[in-house]
Amino acid sequence: MNMARYLLALMSLLAFVADTPPAKAEHKEWVLVFSDEFNQPDGSQPDPSKWSRHWRGGSTWSRWISDSKKTVFIKNGALVCRAIPNKYEPGDTAAMLTGAINTKDKFSFQYGKVEVRMRTNMTLGNFPAAWMVPQPGGSDTRYGEIDIVEMFGNQGKSAHTAHTHRSFTLKKEGIKREFREDVSVKKWHVYGLEWDKDKLEWFVDGMRVGIYHRDNRQQMVDEGQWTFDRQFFLILNQSVGDGKHPLLIPNTKKTYETQFDWIRVYQRKTSSL
Repeated sequence: MNMARYLLALMSLLAFVADTPPAKAEHKEWVLVFSDEFNQPDGSQPDPSKWSRHWRGGSTWSRWISDSKKTVFIKNGALVCRAIPNKYEPGDTAAMLTGAINTKDKFSFQYGKVEVRMRTNMTLGNFPAAWMVPQPGGSDTRYGEIDIVEMFGNQGKSAHTAHTHRSFTLKKEGIKREFREDVSVKKWHVYGLEWDKDKLEWFVDGMRVGIYHRDNRQQMVDEGQWTFDRQFFLILNQSVGDGKHPLLIPNTKKTYETQFDWIRVYQRKTSSL
């Protein structure tokens, strides 16, 4: 090809590119779908359109739950959850009264990002958490639990854990599903979770501290290594341990307190640009 023909071909190509509209790019952004800033008046209860008081159960964390207003209330723009010595319910045999709230039947979601700003006591026996369990009614009844964050006793660490049918029911391990991060739990920190169809990722103040992947090998599928493709609701609570671990020996004469400044849930919005 001589120079004249080459230049003509190049000019034609450039003209074609200039007249061709650009391909549409897919843009994904986080959109807020649920939040509570806990800015109600001091002494009030959490917004009843969003939260219910949790019920007492037979597990360690729920064994002393009470609907007493002394265990859950708003103060200084934060949700306060407490575990207190039982001096107020003479008909209740519980050694302590503990506070917990949830969004069951009021808000649940599948996949997204959760962030919660919180701080807690650094005291032996302390056992608070922000976490999620499946909304009842789905076809998948296997166990699933996502611990956004929890703390153990006077340990200066945050814990972030995935519980599945494989780990909880079948008691099979071998896949790292719990992550701990050194943190001053007495100070305010933002604990986050990003959840999609393939993985769970945990964050502390925006830094990733752990990741748990879906395993598509048939054995893992059959054993329920991933039980998170469904709606989950939120739980915020203050409880105390049962003494089976040295960090979780409760002092039933003390008051334990966790404060939640806010909680926010986002989901992906996809748009074409």
